[in-house]
Amino acid sequence: MAVMLAAQVALSKLNELEASLNSALRGKPEVVRLSTVCLLARGHLLIEDVPGVGKTTLAQAMARSVHCSFHRLQFTSDMLPSDVLGVTIYNAHSQEFEFKPGPIFTNFLLADEINRATPKTQSALLEAMNETQITIDGRSYPLEQPFMVLATQNPVEHHGTYPLPESQLDRFLMRIRIGYPDREAEREIVRSSGGSHADEIRSVLSSAELVRLQEQVGQVGVDASLVDYMLAIVEKTRNHESLALGVSPRGAQALYRAAQALALLEGRDYVIPDDIKRLVIPVFAHRIAINPRASLAQRSTEFSERILQEIMTLVEVPL
Repeated sequence: MAVMLAAQVALSKLNELEASLNSALRGKPEVVRLSTVCLLARGHLLIEDVPGVGKTTLAQAMARSVHCSFHRLQFTSDMLPSDVLGVTIYNAHSQEFEFKPGPIFTNFLLADEINRATPKTQSALLEAMNETQITIDGRSYPLEQPFMVLATQNPVEHHGTYPLPESQLDRFLMRIRIGYPDREAEREIVRSSGGSHADEIRSVLSSAELVRLQEQVGQVGVDASLVDYMLAIVEKTRNHESLALGVSPRGAQALYRAAQALALLEGRDYVIPDDIKRLVIPVFAHRIAINPRASLAQRSTEFSERILQEIMTLVEVPL
């Protein structure tokens, strides 16, 4: 009951946050809902789609909606890990080596077009995303909470990109696609004065409020039967004949946290099966790998999603 009461108190803030994001990204309420779930679950978000549909706008709006520090990095093929993490330099005045922090020392890091950077630079984010710290020259530096990486990328079929490796993809709690707007939303976009609506977003949450909401997510109840339901789906991905790589234990944990966050956002202190069904594709689709023997047509994102939908029909839903 206490959790439910706290959820009701938090709901007005969360509604305000979603309203702020919806004003920046027109006609995409489900994308906004999933992005907010990812934020509450302390996850990192990968936004993948073709150019011009609002990937950067969504990422900027999320960062601006919370009163926190924000850095945007435009990833390019000539970027080095030190451009992300920082560098140790020698101070001739003090005759000591000093660490100069890089852009990663922020609350929200927008890694724009992350798949245009080389694998060496992409891997600079791994430790930060998993352990909320970085290590330079044998010394570890903690990152401030909250910490979230919002990465955008064009589909891997496009030229001049470096596909993210499985280890990197597994660090993202969700991968979402925005898609083209419907006719009415696009009419509003075309008739607007131009520029990004993200610039007009004001913060509706402080960093302390966000951290409290993230802690509240952990208090949402998950019945044992639902845990078994999640694990049954995970196990099916590991045994499916079309998949070379199933969902990792980190992926199972991600689904658990995301389901708790969605329940809180929906005003409940407990998770229901529909929460899990709604989240399986955005949380799992980027974590599975199609069997190399499959044809090129079957290695697409859409094929991965169809497999997950098929798996969900095979697993019995708890009553």
